[in-house]
Amino acid sequence: MGPLAAAIAVGLAALGAGLGNGLIVSRTVESMARQPEAKGMLQGTMILGVAFVEAIPIMAVVIAFMVVGR
Repeated sequence: MGPLAAAIAVGLAALGAGLGNGLIVSRTVESMARQPEAKGMLQGTMILGVAFVEAIPIMAVVIAFMVVGR
């Protein structure tokens, strides 16, 4: 796997994470607008979800470095 393939893989992982984060945040804001009293619980769940989604591109970068550096 060459550097170009690693860059494409990392780029696709970043694109997927961006879309996922956008969906998570937009749905959370929509839920807070509908039910303001649940803001604290929704915000905590959103932050946890965003952290899990952001872990995927980080793993993709590490795997790309491992494969390219072989």
